[in-house]
Amino acid sequence: MGVASINNLVNLLQFPFMQRAIAGAVLMGILGGLLGSFVTLRQLSFFSHAVGHAALIGVVLGVLLQVNPTSMLLPFTLVFGVVVLYLIDQTDLSSDSVLSIVLSGALAIGVILTNLIQGYRGNLMSVLFGDILAIDTTDLILTLLVLIASSIFLFSTLQQQILLTLNLDVAKVQGVPVQLYRYGFVVLLSLAVAVAIKAVGVLLVNAFLVIPAATAKLMSYHFGRFLFISMLVGATSSIVGIVLSGAFNLASGPSIVLIQFLLFVAVFICVKLRLKAV
Repeated sequence: MGVASINNLVNLLQFPFMQRAIAGAVLMGILGGLLGSFVTLRQLSFFSHAVGHAALIGVVLGVLLQVNPTSMLLPFTLVFGVVVLYLIDQTDLSSDSVLSIVLSGALAIGVILTNLIQGYRGNLMSVLFGDILAIDTTDLILTLLVLIASSIFLFSTLQQQILLTLNLDVAKVQGVPVQLYRYGFVVLLSLAVAVAIKAVGVLLVNAFLVIPAATAKLMSYHFGRFLFISMLVGATSSIVGIVLSGAFNLASGPSIVLIQFLLFVAVFICVKLRLKAV
């Protein structure tokens, strides 16, 4: 059984779609680890969760309008993310309340629009759970562009980003353009969610951002190391997940997230045992 699986994997690696999947897994893993670090520290995990679920509307609109769903998904998630942040800023309600309302409404609209699709709807399953084996060259280019933009934005302003993350009021006093950086980050986060949905799906995209960063947070309290470990965990778990999915014919998105989850549990247990030993 094991030998057959290894032979299947070696054969699969010769196909371009598998090579694109592995390249995409690395890029998305690094991107998820990078942005997920700030998502976790800024407590924006629920925000990315809401954007991910709302992306279903963009995909369904693309199907209904008979255009490439990706061409609808990117601008829709971008506008949605900015609008949600604006609503949070303009209301006295807590951000959790606003996000709960928006998420519920967006999910309801997405389900209703799904019922309007005539004929076969099987392709929507890949939207919910992802299929990284189906990514094409355009998806790789988009992911690479979002990764480059995110890296330039965050690393060129890293000190201000750290200050903004740790203490918003102090950042304002220090003259950091808080609103510009907040909206800039939301734009990149929304785009990252959009490009990752094809790989891990609407239902799992938030885990793709949060779990690697949470694992890294258990391993280091130094911000630089935390950031590096988060990206390393994201990339490594993505590769292992896609290899296992190819070798054993498993769903790619859930396989990646499962590896991330198991790694988090293993690190958590190791940290607890080490603390008890001390």
